[in-house]
Amino acid sequence: MSQRSSGSQGTPVTEDERLLAQVPRERRPFVKSDSWRVLRIMGEFVEGFDTLSDVYNAVTVFGSARTKPEDPYYERAVETARMLAEEGFPIITGGGPGIMEAANRGAQEGNGLSIGCNIELPFEQGLNPYVERAINFRYFFVRKTMFVKYSTAFIVFPGGYGTMDELFEALTLIQTGKVKHFPVILFGAEYWGGLAEWLRDRVAGEGKIATTDLRLFTVTDSPREAVATVRQARERRSIALPVETQRDAEVP
Repeated sequence: MSQRSSGSQGTPVTEDERLLAQVPRERRPFVKSDSWRVLRIMGEFVEGFDTLSDVYNAVTVFGSARTKPEDPYYERAVETARMLAEEGFPIITGGGPGIMEAANRGAQEGNGLSIGCNIELPFEQGLNPYVERAINFRYFFVRKTMFVKYSTAFIVFPGGYGTMDELFEALTLIQTGKVKHFPVILFGAEYWGGLAEWLRDRVAGEGKIATTDLRLFTVTDSPREAVATVRQARERRSIALPVETQRDAEVP
């Protein structure tokens, strides 16, 4: 995710900002209207679906763009992605630096498919050099759809607001039954331990979520354990998919 916030109160500079900005209540030229923007959004979905149409059982890796190559978590991300690639899993990231770069690098080292879904930001993030298949998005929600649709698991390394956003969106989709057999792995027990404790003691303790919702994620410090969890999810999906496909075919 981004390394810093623009904090700008001036003219919107990205498509997400323009979409969410309040506009004067007057008739605007069609090519500057929200109706026109819907067509651009549709085009972005089409491009994403077409570019990733041959990707199956990928693993999306999230984490801070600020993580340096000398950071132990960078090294663990490289190792985890390499092991996943060797098992045949494509790797998807946000395409930027830090943990994203580490995961794309590991995918290359494991001779796997390395995918980067970059996002337009108020400042230039740029793709890391280990991305082999790149897509550039203007809208965060389109990009998020690609992360979930083409993945069989999320591995979440230490990160900030953007990482938290992807984490809790995934947990919400699982909790509400929108996606199934989808492990969310928090990598780094020391980093994530406080959050897991807060969710258990405060959120579940006060009944804001069910105690069973705490099973929607796992915490680990082991690349091997993370890979094993993803492998098991792939096996469960392969068993469930024919049943779900048949059920969908029977729906009129």
